[in-house]
Amino acid sequence: MASVRHLISIDDLDDNDLYALVARGAEFSAGTAARSAPLAGDVVGVYFSKTSTRTRTAFSSGALRLGAQIIAYGPGDLQLNTGETSEDTGKVMSRMLDVLVARTAGDPAEMRAWASQERMAVINAMSADEHPTQALTDLTTLRRQFGGVEGLRVLYVGEGNNTASALALALTRFPGVEFELRTPPGYGLAPHYRERAAEQAARYGAVFRERHDMTDLPGGLDVVYTTRWQTTGTSKPDPDWRAVFAPFQVTAALWENSPKAVFMHDLPAHRGDEVTAEVLDGPASVAFEQAENKMHSAMAVLEWCRT
Repeated sequence: MASVRHLISIDDLDDNDLYALVARGAEFSAGTAARSAPLAGDVVGVYFSKTSTRTRTAFSSGALRLGAQIIAYGPGDLQLNTGETSEDTGKVMSRMLDVLVARTAGDPAEMRAWASQERMAVINAMSADEHPTQALTDLTTLRRQFGGVEGLRVLYVGEGNNTASALALALTRFPGVEFELRTPPGYGLAPHYRERAAEQAARYGAVFRERHDMTDLPGGLDVVYTTRWQTTGTSKPDPDWRAVFAPFQVTAALWENSPKAVFMHDLPAHRGDEVTAEVLDGPASVAFEQAENKMHSAMAVLEWCRT
């Protein structure tokens, strides 16, 4: 039987695994990966309790391209809704599935419970605090765009959400990277992720900063990144949150001192909120290439989990 590896956090990957997954995703993206079906005979469960266009399609399509069959579950399909424990759910599904890809926008401890068996790999397709497969997609996109990740200057603008958390864990493990976040007051990275990113940056020779304003922005950027203001499955307690976020809109003015920067967005995008249409649909944007790379990165993760 193939070995089983779980991906619930970027922290589950050692350096070799992280770098290999990014390289493999780039191979799939470039069309240079040898055509094979390493998941032939496998069954992949795809459980999404929250909406998804890109990630669900990416893992479903990727699994099929690698030779697996898929079973899709919606938010009302599992007995979790009637009180079955996560541990029991994982034990049962592991006797019928080889991989479970799950999006919950909830506590990742639930996924850890599903992973407390040795038969079925569990992949976090988004939890409340971290979106690890999005970070791998983003690194794959950077490698395709720049030839590598090391030494890149990346500015992230917007909420310190699960995408930002995963990026902070991933980018700070590449030497020479400068990763700066500009997050609205009260909407920054969770302390755990801020501390981990700062520690890793010091260890790997990267730079990590977070501020809560849009003054004195760095120039000479390689990447400007944002996400939508209303993260999937969450709501904001402050009724005036839009006023707090308004100064953090990504506009063409950010390119005045960084004319060669590319624009990235994990999508879906709300033009006129977190980014202007001029930027998202403009020549600097690689957001839709980034979206395509979700499938290529998903294939790399599925392959890694089962081989």
